[in-house]
Amino acid sequence: MGKFKIPSVPPTSNKTIRFPNDVIEGVENAIRGKDCTFSAFVIAAVRAALQDLQDEET
Repeated sequence: MGKFKIPSVPPTSNKTIRFPNDVIEGVENAIRGKDCTFSAFVIAAVRAALQDLQDEET
C-alpha cells in the first residue's frame, strides 16, 4: 500500500454562465439521487468535451 498523501484542492475561479432551462432540468434529472452536485456534473461534462475536441485534433 502506498503512502497517504493529503490531497490538494485545485485552484478555482467563479464564472457566471446562463443555461437554457431545459439543460438545467436535464442535468438535475441526471444527478437526482446520486452523490453529485450540479457543478461537479458540469465540470466533468466540459472536461469530457475538451478531451473529445483534443482527440479530434490528433
